[in-house]
Amino acid sequence: MLSAFAMAFRTPDLRKKIFFTLSIMALFRFGSVVPTPGVSYVNVQECLKTANTGGLFGLINLFSGGALLQLSVFAMGIMPYITSSIIVQLLTVVIPRFEALKKEGQSGTAKLTQYTRYLTIGLAILQSTGLIAVARIQGRIFANCSLPIIPDTSGTRIITMIAVMTAGTSVIMWLGELITDRGVGNGMSILIFTSIAAGFPGQLWSIKLQKGWFAFLFVMAVGILVVAAVVFVEQAQRRIPVQYAKRQVGRQQYGGTSTYIPIKVNQSGVIPVIFASSLLYIPSLIVNFSGSQAGWAIWISKNFIQGDHPIYVATYALLIIFFTYFYVAITFNPDEVAENMKKYGGFIPGIRAGKPTSDYLQYVLSRITAPGSIYLAFVAIIPIIALILFQASQNFPFGGTAILIVVGVGLDTAKQIESQLQQRSYEGFLR
Repeated sequence: MLSAFAMAFRTPDLRKKIFFTLSIMALFRFGSVVPTPGVSYVNVQECLKTANTGGLFGLINLFSGGALLQLSVFAMGIMPYITSSIIVQLLTVVIPRFEALKKEGQSGTAKLTQYTRYLTIGLAILQSTGLIAVARIQGRIFANCSLPIIPDTSGTRIITMIAVMTAGTSVIMWLGELITDRGVGNGMSILIFTSIAAGFPGQLWSIKLQKGWFAFLFVMAVGILVVAAVVFVEQAQRRIPVQYAKRQVGRQQYGGTSTYIPIKVNQSGVIPVIFASSLLYIPSLIVNFSGSQAGWAIWISKNFIQGDHPIYVATYALLIIFFTYFYVAITFNPDEVAENMKKYGGFIPGIRAGKPTSDYLQYVLSRITAPGSIYLAFVAIIPIIALILFQASQNFPFGGTAILIVVGVGLDTAKQIESQLQQRSYEGFLR
């Protein structure tokens, strides 16, 4: 693997792409620490020393690489784009116009991408407004800190901050598209990878400082095992064989080839975890902003705020399992796959074309999704287990959303470099 890595840097055009990607990643990290005009940088740093960052804004802060709680220019991070992409993808199932655009090919995809950009800007304005509204009130965004984060709360200053954060989100989208066009890998995924990986050293070292070397080494050992398990499951798939019948056109004979339909164990990726995490933040958000002392508010505060209560863990796992089945159901259509196979003369050996093929695909999909959903739920609750055992941060480095994204993006990028090396007849990374 090391020789293949060295060969990648010896290839001029591939080396140029890798260095371009690394430069964009460095620029992205630089923007994550540049404070927004109007934010007291000194007070923010003082609050970060004593604040618990694993609460209400933990998920968004994870995707922004810590930029959210620093209220930097890139405070919103990639989260508005992720949310808008998911919304547009779901709307393709609901709205016939979006479904038609999806089937139009490249031109339709370009229009959907443009809609995603517009929605991203709208969400960035909404989220930045909400963040600034919370930050301007002392003790809201940092529960244990009463220092003023935004000393000047005039209307002009607030509008300027909203405009700067929204512009930062637009720049992030542009940087991601630059990586996709001129770099290596998917741009948005690379930026998410950069944000999450940037927090790993600090989180690991904080565990060593707080709990000692034993906890640190134990976490590292667990991390290696979790990464190996995630790589194994992410690569696992059920290959359904497909045979195409031979057909005669004039004197030429076509078809007769064999292929397969790959159905991954984790067909939905990290989307169910994001959905479940976002949904579970809503009760704590309502209690936080309402300030109610009613019975329902006290019950939510006891069971859903800390994140280590059995009710919270059970609800979290059940939501992940539900969203896994839901997302797989809307992204993989057995009827459409069976119809396309029938149109081009393809069939599964032993299964009749048409409705029996669709039923068989649904049968396989429903059963392979079960272990996939349980796997996602288990990986997602690893930070909660760490919270119970070590009283560590909920942003535990080797579990949940972080490790799923890091491993997934790493594997995808390695495969893309592998394919480019193979095109040049070099031995690649993966064997």
